[in-house]
Amino acid sequence: MLTLTSPVETWAHRLPAGAKLAALALATTGLFLLASPWALAGAALATVALYLTGGGRFARTGARHLWPLWPFVAVVGLWHLWTADLSGGAAILLRMVTAVALANFVTMTTRLSEMLAVFEHLARPLSPLLPPRRLALAFALVIRFIPVMLDRMAQIEASWRARAPRRPRWRVLVPAVLAALDDADRVAEALRARGGAD
Repeated sequence: MLTLTSPVETWAHRLPAGAKLAALALATTGLFLLASPWALAGAALATVALYLTGGGRFARTGARHLWPLWPFVAVVGLWHLWTADLSGGAAILLRMVTAVALANFVTMTTRLSEMLAVFEHLARPLSPLLPPRRLALAFALVIRFIPVMLDRMAQIEASWRARAPRRPRWRVLVPAVLAALDDADRVAEALRARGGAD
């Protein structure tokens, strides 16, 4: 639960966590400045090439982490088909998938302890109000939990489809919330067993 770092060692694992997070922030900002679907498609292809530099196994694992995005892609795509705004829809989808893929790349190549150290350093000015260690841990856990919860939602939806012919829609929300609370309890117990966040 606490780590989604890829076991496949790549060149990106050796880069400093701060540099990767800064590059992610700049790249994401750049994606939102691009308006042309062709430019965004180029960014998406560059992201695919980035994954492939880690090898086939690494790229396949990254693609599996992105699979839970398909409901969002489907909804946005269908809406823009219905409104006949194909260019705008393509730009939104390319921007969203590329940004999530870049964040996933950083997550897969950065250890939780390294990410925690970066956030703790950035949170140091807030130390009179909030202990930097706790704030850093909260940020790091949010980043780690997002793909885990997306994967859990996909599992719950698959279980529903195996038992019922109807589409799950809102019915998966309660099990998903309960699963999130259960995961949070387990992480809290693990943290307490290791001495807490201090």
